[in-house]
Amino acid sequence: MKFCGKNVLITGASKGIGAEIAKVLAKEGLKVWINYRSKPELADALQEEIQKEGGEAAVVCFDATKEEEFIAGINTILSNDGELAFVVNNAGITNDKLSMRMKVEDFTSVLDANLTSSFIGCKEALKIMRKQGYGAVVNIASIIGEIGNMGQCNYAASKGGMIAMTKSFAKEGGSKGIRFNCVTPGFIESDMTKALKEEIKQSYAQNIPLGRFGKGEEVASAVAFLLSNGANYITGEVLKVNGGLYM
Repeated sequence: MKFCGKNVLITGASKGIGAEIAKVLAKEGLKVWINYRSKPELADALQEEIQKEGGEAAVVCFDATKEEEFIAGINTILSNDGELAFVVNNAGITNDKLSMRMKVEDFTSVLDANLTSSFIGCKEALKIMRKQGYGAVVNIASIIGEIGNMGQCNYAASKGGMIAMTKSFAKEGGSKGIRFNCVTPGFIESDMTKALKEEIKQSYAQNIPLGRFGKGEEVASAVAFLLSNGANYITGEVLKVNGGLYM
């Protein structure tokens, strides 16, 4: 794939889908900035893994929900590389419980971690990319933001809001050629899904037309495409990576 720039910031990249995105983008030739909030050992291990494979990676620590920290992290990238070509807003949490038992702070904490962090990332990226004259952003939403789910009204609201927000940013950035898109993963193999009993996983998989859970690298490949020059005429879109579970 060809890209208009040379580096990418990935929030919440030290593990899970974020780490897979970092590995795939590094293999595509981008310098990946691995953001983490806690557990530096995971970020450092990922950086080392990428470098052993011949890729370029750096680590930057900040809480993506805190605007000042986010901006300071971006300034670190700019001072090192002189550009911020791409941003992948991936940081997020869950805090599941039925709505009638959910406290307001349970709701707002998930919105802050998932939606507010993405807003800050999109806003700051747009400022920089407009001046540069190039760049793209991909927000990692979720199938839950499209269909809802019992016990996840906070998570669904955060990811549904991310989809709507992405479209708004796409309209604001379009005149300068700055693109904003979403990826909505479905059931993806992870540490959380590995803990499920096999019969439960099979019951879930039966509802997926492709008959299996997705892989983190399959989500990462979708992200790489949306950032690449091959997607230069795609903005404000939602790319579903769910095996056909929601069409």
